[in-house]
Amino acid sequence: MEIIRIDDPADPRVAPYLSIRERDLAGRQGRFIAEGKVVLNVLFSSARFEAESVLVLENRLAGLTDTLSLAPPSLPVYAASQPVMDAIAGFHIHRGILAVGCKREADSPETLVASLPGRALVAVLVGLSNHDNVGAIFRNAAAFGADAVLLDGSCCDPLYRKAIRVSVGAALKVPFAVAADAGSIVALLGRSGFGQVALSPSGTTDIRDTPRPDRLALYLGTEGNGLPDDLMSRLQTVRIAMAKGFDSLNVAAASAIALHHFSDAG
Repeated sequence: MEIIRIDDPADPRVAPYLSIRERDLAGRQGRFIAEGKVVLNVLFSSARFEAESVLVLENRLAGLTDTLSLAPPSLPVYAASQPVMDAIAGFHIHRGILAVGCKREADSPETLVASLPGRALVAVLVGLSNHDNVGAIFRNAAAFGADAVLLDGSCCDPLYRKAIRVSVGAALKVPFAVAADAGSIVALLGRSGFGQVALSPSGTTDIRDTPRPDRLALYLGTEGNGLPDDLMSRLQTVRIAMAKGFDSLNVAAASAIALHHFSDAG
């Protein structure tokens, strides 16, 4: 594999990496940024996405031999010094490993749900705009064997650089689809035979007393406001019991407990 030296931050070959913080928010025309060695391994082994190029610090190349051996031989691998890489990215890249991935045409929620097995566990995210939480939930979904994640249109993009990093690449592994709104997800999963459970501190049933149906959708809402009342009224509601005087967890932590409870993993 040829290593291509980059000495000029304005080199057009590395244009997709320019100012990645700002351009992550503005969009990358079907591309996304993957960051770190572990995430790069996942990207190279993914059937759902492909790498377009890699940009690494020159002093990290020796430690990436095994990882880069997983990539297509024709993949462009750019190497730069720390000052040049920082100038390209717009901030200090201490991990020193970036890649541009390409999104394929996204599955519709209907297509994704139709592909799920007879016994399936799905996480449904509603209104989550924090990239750390979305990334952590994808990591939990992968860890506990969830079959898919569905998101409503108000959630942030799971392929935002920070969300992928926090997920340790799980956002590239767990199938997901985005629906216009939560109501359409409820209707779709209802038609597909899913039991639908909303996790809330005010849930009527302790999660430990909630049996797992063969097909289960677990709904998670944004911190603070939680899931909308009109949505909760359409679903079974469950809670995680806590110590007296404390009634809520970070949504990512709550998802780990709930997904573990309903999981077939292990």
